[in-house]
Amino acid sequence: MPPRKRRSFTTEYKVEAAHRVIDSGRTIADVARELGLNEGLLSNWVKDERRRIAAAEAHGEKPLDSAERAELLRLRKQVADQDK
Repeated sequence: MPPRKRRSFTTEYKVEAAHRVIDSGRTIADVARELGLNEGLLSNWVKDERRRIAAAEAHGEKPLDSAERAELLRLRKQVADQDK
């Protein structure tokens, strides 16, 4: 049997997946199942994002909310499409 190909995920995907847990209060297991991810992997992403949020708040910065993140992703896609 050939080895499984390792999947890679963009930073944006990791942040959005983590916020499905953080913003909704749902369990890591529930979101991981929904996205077809390993619970441990999603758990690491959630921990990383919570650390990033805490660091931003420690410096007096407000992290992006879900609407702002969605708009940022849309604008990045729009710019990338224009460059093609």
